[in-house]
Amino acid sequence: MLETTYKGDHTMKKIQILGTGCAKCNELAANAKEAARSLDEEVEFEKVTSINEIMKFGVMTTPSLAIDGQVVSQGKVLKPEQIAKMLRP
Repeated sequence: MLETTYKGDHTMKKIQILGTGCAKCNELAANAKEAARSLDEEVEFEKVTSINEIMKFGVMTTPSLAIDGQVVSQGKVLKPEQIAKMLRP
């Protein structure tokens, strides 16, 4: 089970990049970090590279992006602007 990280009374979002570490996975991770910076959000990042762990998400294609444990994108390198829209409350 994935846990949400709390900082004070502010809930910190958790972004997980699901992939084996290929160039597209690294690009998605960089775009996610840029999106969080653009919103001035505190975000916990995790790269999930184990095939067994990735499969637990039900993901069939990588790179994939999960926010707070929910897969929001599979097989795409989202742009920072697209990710920022998903991070906004």
